[in-house]
Amino acid sequence: MKIISLTREYAKEVLDIFNDAILNSTALYDYKVWTEEIIESWFETKKQNNFPIIGLVDDNNNLLGFGSYGTFRIRPAYKYTIENSLYVHKDHRGKGYGKILLNEIIKNATSQNYHCIIGVIDSANKVSVDLHKSFGFELSGTFKQVGYKFGKWLDADFYQLILPTPLEPKDGI
Repeated sequence: MKIISLTREYAKEVLDIFNDAILNSTALYDYKVWTEEIIESWFETKKQNNFPIIGLVDDNNNLLGFGSYGTFRIRPAYKYTIENSLYVHKDHRGKGYGKILLNEIIKNATSQNYHCIIGVIDSANKVSVDLHKSFGFELSGTFKQVGYKFGKWLDADFYQLILPTPLEPKDGI
C-alpha cells in the first residue's frame, strides 16, 4: 500500500467511490450520481487551486480511498481555512485507511500554510466523527436539519482543527 497524488487516470475509481457514497450514505448530501463531466471538473478545480488529491492504493495500484480539501468560503479573509473530505472504498472500510488519509491531509495543509481545517460531517456518521476527533478536531457547532435525504432530516456537524501555520499570516489577497 502507498500514498500517491491522484491524477485523472484514477477518475473512474474516484467517481465510483463518490457515487457509492451518494447512493448509499449521507456522507454526501447529493441525490444524483456524478458524471464523468462532473468528476473532470472536480479534478480541474483541484488542480487550478493547488488542492491535493491524496490517494491510497494497494500493490496493484487499485484505489482504496482518497482525500482532499478545498475552499471553505470564497471571501478573501477565509484564505487560510479549508474544508476537508475523505472517502474509503466500501470494500476497504474499517482497516485504518481513513486515519492514513486524514494524516496526509493534515500534513499537506500544514505544508501549504493553512491555519484551519473544517470537516463538515453528517451527525449520524459516528465513524467519521470519531476519526476527526482522534486527530484533535473539535466540534464547533451543529446545523440542525440542514439536509434532507433518504426520507429524513439530517444534521451537519462542523469540526475544526487549528494548525500552527502560517507563521506570518497576511491580510489582503
